[in-house]
Amino acid sequence: MLRHPLVIVSLILAGAWFFLSPSTTAVSAPDGGFTYPGYDVRKVEEFTIEARVLSVENYSLGREADLSPTDLAIGWGPMAEESILANFQISQRNRWYFWKARQMPISRSEVITHSANVHIIPANVAARDALAQVRTNDQIRLVGQLVDVDADDGWRWRTSRSRSDTGNGSCEVLWLERLELI
Repeated sequence: MLRHPLVIVSLILAGAWFFLSPSTTAVSAPDGGFTYPGYDVRKVEEFTIEARVLSVENYSLGREADLSPTDLAIGWGPMAEESILANFQISQRNRWYFWKARQMPISRSEVITHSANVHIIPANVAARDALAQVRTNDQIRLVGQLVDVDADDGWRWRTSRSRSDTGNGSCEVLWLERLELI
């Protein structure tokens, strides 16, 4: 007779959560993509960038948080320069990146083509741990794959395929293989 059935059930549930959670290492799929429990992740193209972190936002709720615990708003070129960024207010919420400028030191199109909101899917434990250390204003190098994601139940998440898009669908979905502080 079991003396503490609630403890045993709790241990079983904790073990299932550990092995089925997004931090589980992904497995290569035959199409060159990856599989997470319940998700098919397909490579779109390789992605490497050196950029300044404009903002960091962590998520624990919502469908996307199953895969991507963190979004990074990043800037490069003119959007990585302190003198230009001093004119901007940067924020993130609900998986969106927002900016406002007191005065525009560069054109709107330069802001759009030199900054991005990136939904980060850590590909491994090292990437996840490095991501947890990132702070606003850090200079970083991101290495990975832009990906599209399909869930077994029909849910889809698509990466941006353009540097000049804005609005819904304009964020990059990044399968992060390596993150380095520069």
